[in-house]
Amino acid sequence: MPLEKGLTHVYTGAGKGKTTAALGLGIRAAGAGLKVYMIQFMKGRRYCELDSIDRIPGFKVVQFGRDDFVSRSNPEQIDIDFAQKGFKHAKETVKSGRYDVVILDEINVAVDYNLISLDDVMRLIEEKPEKVELVLTGRYAHPDLVRIADVVTEMLEIKHPYHDGIFARRGIDY
Repeated sequence: MPLEKGLTHVYTGAGKGKTTAALGLGIRAAGAGLKVYMIQFMKGRRYCELDSIDRIPGFKVVQFGRDDFVSRSNPEQIDIDFAQKGFKHAKETVKSGRYDVVILDEINVAVDYNLISLDDVMRLIEEKPEKVELVLTGRYAHPDLVRIADVVTEMLEIKHPYHDGIFARRGIDY
């Protein structure tokens, strides 16, 4: 049963959990029989959560990025091309009406790095079909995105083991 009214969410901030929150929402939605599509920007690594998602009917994930860091001040053309291709795919996916929930993972960062224009993302939100739930994740959410979203959550880092020399751990952090 499709949603009566889809909302727009923004998960942002310097703390952990933005992608994880979006995945949790997607799992909940898939469990309710909704169709979920996640597009990951600036990611090309096979993270462990993708192995889990592959086992959930009605939840699909695609990546548009490479397994390398993107320079904020001087992104490479390949990173710009991946982001543009991903955003074109995102527009088609959102507007198709085939999915109840569409998650644009790390799109806030892609906008902040000027890989995707803020105006294009604002237009996508304004033009999304009424019954599509749209989730935007990533640090640096632009104030205009925060303003027009229906749900905004900021993840606040209070303490992180990275500062004590404990680096990302497989199965916990990726």
